Amino acid sequence: MRLIHPALCVCVVLLAACSKPAEVASPAIPATPVKAEVATTPDPQSYANYDDVRVTDAALTLDVSFERKQLAGTVELALEWLDSNANTLVLDTRDLDIARVEREAVSGWIEAEYDVAARDPKFGSKLTIALPERAKRVRITYNSRPEATGLQWLDPAQTLGKSQPFMFSQSQAIHARSWVPIQDTPAVRFTYSANVTAPEGLRVVMSADNDATATGEGGYSFRMPQAIPSYLLAIAVGELEFRPLGARSGVYAEKGRIEAAANEFTDTEAMIDATEKLFGDYRWGRYDLLVLPPSFPYGGMENPRLTFATPTIIAGDRSLMSLVAHELAHSWSGNLVTNAGWRDFWLNEGFTTYVENRIVEEVYGEEFARMEQVLSQDGLIEEMKAIATPDQRLVVDVVGRDPDETFSGVPYHKGAWLLLTLEQRFGREVFDPFLRGWFDRNAFESVTTEDFLAYLRSDLLAKHPGKFEEAELDAWLNQPGIPATAVKSTSAKLAAVDAARAEFLAGTRTAAKLPGKSWSTQEWLHFLGGLPDATTSDQLAALDSAFDLTGTRNAEIAFAWFKRGIAANYEAIRDPLQAHLVAIGRRKLVVPLYEEMAKSPEGKAEAIRIFRLAAPGYHPLTRTTVATKLGVDP
Repeated sequence: MRLIHPALCVCVVLLAACSKPAEVASPAIPATPVKAEVATTPDPQSYANYDDVRVTDAALTLDVSFERKQLAGTVELALEWLDSNANTLVLDTRDLDIARVEREAVSGWIEAEYDVAARDPKFGSKLTIALPERAKRVRITYNSRPEATGLQWLDPAQTLGKSQPFMFSQSQAIHARSWVPIQDTPAVRFTYSANVTAPEGLRVVMSADNDATATGEGGYSFRMPQAIPSYLLAIAVGELEFRPLGARSGVYAEKGRIEAAANEFTDTEAMIDATEKLFGDYRWGRYDLLVLPPSFPYGGMENPRLTFATPTIIAGDRSLMSLVAHELAHSWSGNLVTNAGWRDFWLNEGFTTYVENRIVEEVYGEEFARMEQVLSQDGLIEEMKAIATPDQRLVVDVVGRDPDETFSGVPYHKGAWLLLTLEQRFGREVFDPFLRGWFDRNAFESVTTEDFLAYLRSDLLAKHPGKFEEAELDAWLNQPGIPATAVKSTSAKLAAVDAARAEFLAGTRTAAKLPGKSWSTQEWLHFLGGLPDATTSDQLAALDSAFDLTGTRNAEIAFAWFKRGIAANYEAIRDPLQAHLVAIGRRKLVVPLYEEMAKSPEGKAEAIRIFRLAAPGYHPLTRTTVATKLGVDP
């Protein structure tokens, strides 16, 4: 998933083979490795007793009601008992109304005793089901509530077409429990099926085998034959059309956006081929994308077989396709090999960010990949200035915390930088088979950092002694900051941008003489991200006159421009900034702007005013985050 990128790395990302030396200042590496102090099991964000009994399959029968803003129906869970003395099943729920629980018996389905515990504000309510005869299946009749944190219900006015409503889910990290009673932990993987009915004229799609020709008569039916963790459960309902992109890929979107989306994502099939060449077969059948309304809080979500994507990546020039590369990369790292708990989130996102950059290099060339490495690393270094020291580690303590509270660019970019470092030390001829072996050996499994360390030590470090020491490994995993031995990536194109920026700031080159009309999105992001805090409103006006940055339709460049404009009190951005904040709900592109505005009393008042206009269209995650930053009610 594309979550939060560092504030100055507003682009799409990351790391691959590259590297002229340039060391990054950071704490010295300790002489003796320090083991992570946090527990690996059980998952502290889940009530589930998955060491006693595990869900192996879920069969959903649901009805979608936009009038009540709820999903209602049943889920039938198949169980595998692991402890012969256990006789209860514990599931995760949050704000679900449980109407009935039944267990399978010889005589058929019979009532089962159950208890819903008091609600915890972070983790929801524990659902305990008594199963004295260790039933193989249970069936729960329930409905979600309008306030479900994992669902967003949009009125027609909040969609592109303005005529039909829209609903979509966001289950990661622990939001699946708000729309399905389940063992909501990445440590548990299960297959699933579903039959979903929805109002006429609306299509249902899920993270499963979607049939683009289905009419919905009798409900839409789905099957996910590969075992997935609960955070990859996904559903969306809306007025959707489909366009094929290749033999095994396609895109769903609203009618007014489908052609632009299909044109933007033309390279998807080439990306699949490139990744297979590097890291083995794509094992999920199809790879489709769903372009959601602008309120989607993230860049993308790697739901298997159906990536959810923000419309803000449709730039018209395919310059933001790294996001598609990122979500596709999850088909190997994250979806195929999954972190067993959220303390090991870097195993998902660090690996994915590294693989993403390798895909980008294969499809768009080495220099493009180098630019994104530089943006990623620069952004991480800047972001770490505002991140608490304990959360600068790759292995992070999540006990007692909602995983959403711990998300940052660290697992993404520091994790990818570690893998890039390993690649540089051992060479691709050694490292690529090693990484491919990690995916092959652990396919459809949930793993921990300890699992990776065991594999790393036996299959890489021991076979090539002296190239990477334990103390350095510890510095990456368990210490804050960037290790002193990290080599920073370089890019010839971005070096040229640095030189042009320096001349502009020194007054030896006017804005009109900058080569900005030929710059890529990545070059513009680097230029804007490197402007100093002292940049004046007059300097921004000159840039605006030459390149119409205030009017850009590229959401990433607009974000970087508005952030700089807020800091310089550049009056010309006032109305376009409001339009940006009202139209887009992607957290990465709005939260830092509110934070920048709130640095002055006048700016904070303006931020609150705009937030009140924009909040009805924001996803609950975005709305809550912005409200917290501004100190107001959501």
